Amino acid sequence: MNPDDLQTLVTLRMPFGKHQGFLLADLPGNYLNWFAREGFPKGEIGRLLALMHEIDHNGLSDLLEPLRR
Repeated sequence: MNPDDLQTLVTLRMPFGKHQGFLLADLPGNYLNWFAREGFPKGEIGRLLALMHEIDHNGLSDLLEPLRR
């Protein structure tokens, strides 16, 4: 994992879908779980969604809080 990816999670907005416009770090766990079951998109957005899923699934979302400031 690239440390810059964590900063990207708190600045990049979801470009499509039900939660379009949400910050990746703010996507609901059930939405991330849906991607984990159905398959993450290809490319950078899919890689970042998979990372956010891992962070959320392991209860590590608080690690992103200092980066939001």
